[in-house]
Amino acid sequence: MRRWLAALAALGLITTAVAWLLGPTPQRLADTTTGDPALAESVRAVIADPTGYHGLAVARTDADQTSFAGLGEAAAGEPVEPDTAFEVGSIGKVLTGMLLADLAADGVVDPDQPLGELLPAVDFDDPAVAEITLAELASHRSGLPRLRMAGLRTVLNGLTWQLRGGDPYAGQDVDWLAATLPSATVSAGEPAVDYSNYGMALLGYALAEHTGVPYPELVRQRILDPLGMSATSYHLDGDPLPAHRAAGGTADGRTMAPWQGSGYAAAGIGLWSTADDLATLVAAVSDGTAPGADAATARFEAGPDEHVGYGWFTDLVNGDELTWHNGASGGFRSYVGFEPATGQGVVVLGNTDRDVVPLGQQLLTQAGDPVDRAGVGWYAIVVTLVVSCLGGLSLLFLATRPEIDRLRLVSNGAWAMALPAIAYQYGAWSTVPALVWALGVGVSVVALAQAVRRWPAVPVVAGRFRWLRWVASTLLALAAPLLVLWFYT
Repeated sequence: MRRWLAALAALGLITTAVAWLLGPTPQRLADTTTGDPALAESVRAVIADPTGYHGLAVARTDADQTSFAGLGEAAAGEPVEPDTAFEVGSIGKVLTGMLLADLAADGVVDPDQPLGELLPAVDFDDPAVAEITLAELASHRSGLPRLRMAGLRTVLNGLTWQLRGGDPYAGQDVDWLAATLPSATVSAGEPAVDYSNYGMALLGYALAEHTGVPYPELVRQRILDPLGMSATSYHLDGDPLPAHRAAGGTADGRTMAPWQGSGYAAAGIGLWSTADDLATLVAAVSDGTAPGADAATARFEAGPDEHVGYGWFTDLVNGDELTWHNGASGGFRSYVGFEPATGQGVVVLGNTDRDVVPLGQQLLTQAGDPVDRAGVGWYAIVVTLVVSCLGGLSLLFLATRPEIDRLRLVSNGAWAMALPAIAYQYGAWSTVPALVWALGVGVSVVALAQAVRRWPAVPVVAGRFRWLRWVASTLLALAAPLLVLWFYT
């Protein structure tokens, strides 16, 4: 018995050591640098911990020039270049705000027009929705929800995104958006700033319907082409992605799908751009030469020292007034901002889900503490610990009980192998040490060895209700590999 215990201990230690070497690794900003060395050095100087970043594209603008720096990798072995495209998410909202301002300047629409005037064919169940003004939509004061959970598919998409890194906007195209309009409702009370992707999507849809031009083409004609932003484009509803693009993922190292539902294009879904293009946008909005640059004017109070215009926010940060917007999708983060007092602007694009807003603010204000990682929620840490170790611990406990049978050894053995595989892909490894996963693997291997040792001496099935035990154990044993397959495909 002692020899067996010693052998199990040795097996567990060896397995844990090997698993630790092969275990999950979070993203980390590599030393690779392109572009302006001085700008790259200033970026690295304000990053206290590079864990969680993979690649960063940074541009700085002022009255005289624009400089660019690429840090880390756009994809494995590929440096970040000025023309590397990133998914920029809600940066698209400033384009929608500028589109409204530009159309208003030409007399095509009036910001105080109600939504119902631009969509006369829609029979709104809630009359208050028809009375929402374009300005209220552009400034997040519409009272509409952040997202529209219309139908089972939108709920399932959200779960797919959380569990498998899929596209939560899949299937939510322009026709889907149009179908949700009649049943839309608003919250009661006076208009107050409450961020709404759905509201911005409706604004873009209404402007497109009113002009008779699809939203992406309308933005192209009135904003992107006049500014020469040829590297900025929408890729919607399964369209091919830009050829020279960054690969997006989580800080923990998981790949994430792009977001492409055209119904939310005006909220930024499906929008890809480069640091160079967005630097052109920031500089032109800052000096007032961009079409619809008036959208950046702070019009409505959004909170203490916070105001909002049409899409753009203006906040007091580290003692400086900054006009800005950020973006977030499954595997990307972005920030554009400028300081109205000086005309200096910054663009920061990242290809993981680690936030880049503090980095952009630091580069603009030259003040504040070095940017550190934000901790993940306690629930993510607990789930990572449980999923890594529970299967092995459960099997180890059962394999030492005298009343165990083969059915339970098989079903629990399947989960002892499946759970560490799932934890490898979905654990919070930018916060939880990979040693936790390695220990979970070690315990699972020890438990499986103990189960194999017990196998010849235990019955196939023990206890009452044997037919029910057969059914339950078979289903559990099959569910484990199927769940792993679902998570990995």
